[in-house]
Amino acid sequence: MLTLISHPLCPFVQRSAIVLLEKGVAFERIDIDLAVKPDWFLTMSPTGKVPVLKVGQPDGDDAILFESMVICEYLEETQGGVPMYPVDALSRARQRGWAEFGTATLADAWQFLNSSDPSIADGKRAAFCRRLEQLEAVLEGGPYFGGASFGMVDAVFAPVFRYFDILDPIVAQSIFDDLPRVASWRTALALRPSVINAVVGDYADRFRRHLRQHGALLAG
Repeated sequence: MLTLISHPLCPFVQRSAIVLLEKGVAFERIDIDLAVKPDWFLTMSPTGKVPVLKVGQPDGDDAILFESMVICEYLEETQGGVPMYPVDALSRARQRGWAEFGTATLADAWQFLNSSDPSIADGKRAAFCRRLEQLEAVLEGGPYFGGASFGMVDAVFAPVFRYFDILDPIVAQSIFDDLPRVASWRTALALRPSVINAVVGDYADRFRRHLRQHGALLAG
C-alpha cells in the first residue's frame, strides 16, 4: 500500500501524483496543513516538507521516502505501467538533467507569481522567460518533451505550466506567445489525464486565494 502525504497546492506533490497516475498505481492521498504541521508528520519528514511517500512493508511497518524526485525515481524502478524514462542510457541521463532544470524553473516561476514587489517580479519573470527560451531551443517534434511519449520531464514541468492556466490570459500570452514549441507542449500537458487529476477539483480557487492572501501582484 502506498500513501502520499500531500498539500493541495504543492507542485512537488503533483510530480509524484502524476507518476503514480501514469503508472496506474493505487494509492491513498492524505493532505495536511503545512502551516500547522501534525506531530506525526514531523516525525516522518526530516525536512518538514511534502511530499512524503509511505510504502507498506510485509511486516506491517511503513518505509518512508521524502523528496519528490527520489519518490518519482523509486516509483519508476519498482512499479509497472508506462516507463517514465527512455531505455537508452544517454537519453535517460539527458532527461534527468532537464528534470533538475525544471526544479530551478519552478523556483523562478513561483517567486515571480508570488511577488508583491514590482522589481522582484520583473527580475524573476525575466529569469523564468530565459529558462523557457532554453527549452524552446531543445524541444523538437512533441507533443511531449521526449516526443510521442509522456515522461518524467513532463511530470516535472506540468505543475509549473498549470499556474498560467489560472491567471489572467494576458499574463500567459505575454510569456508564451513567442515560444511556439513551449506553448504547444504546455497545451499538451494540460490535456493529459494524469496532470488534470493530480490536483484537487478546486485547485484553481485555492491558488487564487493563496495569491490574494500573500498580496501577490498577479492576484488580480
